[in-house]
Amino acid sequence: MSSDHTYDETEGITTPTRICVVGLGYVGLPLAEAFDSVGHDVTGFDIDPEKIERLQSGIDPTGDVGDNEITDSEIEFTTDERTIERADVIIVAVPTPVDDLEKPDLGNVEQAGKMVGNQLDTGTSVVLESTVYPGATREVFVPALEDASDLQAGEEFGVGYSPERMVPGDDEHGLPNVVKIVSGLTDETRTELAELYETVVDAGIHEAPTVETAEAAKCVENTQRDLNIALINELSVACDHLDIDTQAVLEAAGTKWNFHDYRPGLVGGHCIPVDPFYLIYESEQNGFAPELIKQAREVNEFVPEHIGRLTIKALNEAGNVLQNSRVLILGLTYKPDVDDIRTSAIGGVIDTLKEYEIDIVGFDPHADNEAICEEFGVDVQEELAVEGFDGIIIGTPHSEFHGLHFGDIAHEMAENPVLVDVDGTFEESARDNGFIYRRL
Repeated sequence: MSSDHTYDETEGITTPTRICVVGLGYVGLPLAEAFDSVGHDVTGFDIDPEKIERLQSGIDPTGDVGDNEITDSEIEFTTDERTIERADVIIVAVPTPVDDLEKPDLGNVEQAGKMVGNQLDTGTSVVLESTVYPGATREVFVPALEDASDLQAGEEFGVGYSPERMVPGDDEHGLPNVVKIVSGLTDETRTELAELYETVVDAGIHEAPTVETAEAAKCVENTQRDLNIALINELSVACDHLDIDTQAVLEAAGTKWNFHDYRPGLVGGHCIPVDPFYLIYESEQNGFAPELIKQAREVNEFVPEHIGRLTIKALNEAGNVLQNSRVLILGLTYKPDVDDIRTSAIGGVIDTLKEYEIDIVGFDPHADNEAICEEFGVDVQEELAVEGFDGIIIGTPHSEFHGLHFGDIAHEMAENPVLVDVDGTFEESARDNGFIYRRL
């Protein structure tokens, strides 16, 4: 990689770097836009022709960057692999899910490595941003690059690992505002990449001593959150069996100066439910089973079933015949005010209710209705209508729901209406208006 680019806060890039971002999803597209905005020469590559066509038309398919920013950018969006060859730095940001057996699926990383390797020139640096287990960059990504290019990593081309840490849909924790971890196979590559990322990250750069350190750090960040949330979720289930108010317990415990403020809830998204499995996998491959991490995953995966059971108990209390009951789920995305339903944990709630032949309908002001129907197998409302429903589950408290008038809603619903408010956002309004109310 050429390291002769310079950056001045008042003037921007004076000597731009040619960057190609491979994979234009929730990670890659903001990266491409950020580098472009400060003056680098950016190409955005993706294998999805429909996505590229939308980007070329000035439409942001992720909703995170913005149509105006895409239109105003000078990014070259393409499906042509040959454009990768022109880059000084190639940043790979492809999905890394787990398979049906909860094992890491690095197929996209390997395929991207081979594709990039076919276009790789001496002196280029390649950076992987996808979440992987410790050792995967060296064991999976590098061999794919070397085999396809017939070049040697660390000598004829550089390799770095810099895990994505931005939060999609959260401007406060976007790319510029979160410290960037940067590592490389060599000290020279790490230093050069750190200088490059400094041009778009205001919060600072942390140079990890090894690639494996950076890989492990990414897994540990979300594993820690998974463990903390699992503790509170398990507490919530225990309190339910003890007939104790979980929120009252947390408020009381929270008066101690060193008590950490976590709240029970569904754990969805692309990171927290996935990253622990990467750490579990590689740890077990090396002879140690991290039982606490595994148990936390089991607890959080049980929570959707628990919410379904809370709903069933509330419907029974209301005197409903379950097979004749109708439940409306408000909010099916994995977090508020985003349109992404992938890895949303609400699916487990729906599966539990379907076992009792309960009629389920969904409504979400952000998500695509066709996608909801396909993903969860439920009917979807175009406009919110609560008439005749026996119960409502607020799965994701979108900002649009904060203006709901629960008195009017209760009046339109069936007798003894039920409200299961997963995050406890609307408790006061619901109780004041006569709902049979449940929350985690």
